[in-house]
Amino acid sequence: MDNMFEHRLLALHYVFPKPLNRIQLLMIDDPLLEDLENRPAWEIAQLLGVKAEAADYLKKAYRKSLNTPYPETYEKHKILPISYNHPNYPHSLFHLIDPPAVLYTKGNPDFLRNEDRIAIIGSRKASSYSQTAMDAIIPDLATAGFIIVSGLAKGADAMAHRTAIECGGKTIAVTGSGFLHPYPKENCELNIIIEETQLVITEYPPYMEPKRWNFPMRNRIISGLVKGVIVTEAEVKSGTLSTIEHALEHGREIFAVPGNIGASLSGGPHKLIAEGAKPVWNGLQVLEEYCQLHAGLEPLK
Repeated sequence: MDNMFEHRLLALHYVFPKPLNRIQLLMIDDPLLEDLENRPAWEIAQLLGVKAEAADYLKKAYRKSLNTPYPETYEKHKILPISYNHPNYPHSLFHLIDPPAVLYTKGNPDFLRNEDRIAIIGSRKASSYSQTAMDAIIPDLATAGFIIVSGLAKGADAMAHRTAIECGGKTIAVTGSGFLHPYPKENCELNIIIEETQLVITEYPPYMEPKRWNFPMRNRIISGLVKGVIVTEAEVKSGTLSTIEHALEHGREIFAVPGNIGASLSGGPHKLIAEGAKPVWNGLQVLEEYCQLHAGLEPLK
């Protein structure tokens, strides 16, 4: 990758932290961003569909940002930015309408080269039943080489990461804030463990604080990274099911753990099963599904 282009892209993304489809509007006739700092503000406004004042502010912020040695600065903080044209950038993310322009990573970036990734998600209020389900599902997946992906939220996400680590597997945490603002605070210790021994990724520059609207954006990356999504517990109306919506749009396999018919946290998985998700209660069932699909066979009904 052209080092000067990478520098310009990181400088732009720092002040304009938008997905690739937005960034590329500025690259239509300037693919290497060589002329952006000298473009008239009205041209930038026209390309991005923003007001002239916003375009002028962006241009000035970008010019200032160009003076920061981003690769060296990030390296000091053990952050590796992986741009969309980096060899470690997961090709599956290009199936998104709005792929991340840059993934900021801490940990082992080689995890992104392994395409056998599966998400395990569920409620922030997950009960011990989610832990029971994960103890039955994750070890088999880890032994088969699958990387467990989740969102580092309270509840089911944290359980998925911890279970993967405890059984000797690998895990990727996709977060909704920059590295200077780890979220939630309850998972700070787990976050550090994953940064040091596994992999944490975010599309947000380090200064970005967690905002409510960041998390639906985070969810599309989770579903974009994986071959399938397993839901343990979730209410019928929950943020967990927004990840499922993304996963369905991306053609991912959906699995759901059946639960107690009287429990509200079983409502989400049961709704998914009624709509065609595969019910699972151990890891071998998930592996069997992928073996059949890989062999070109219809999954067992």
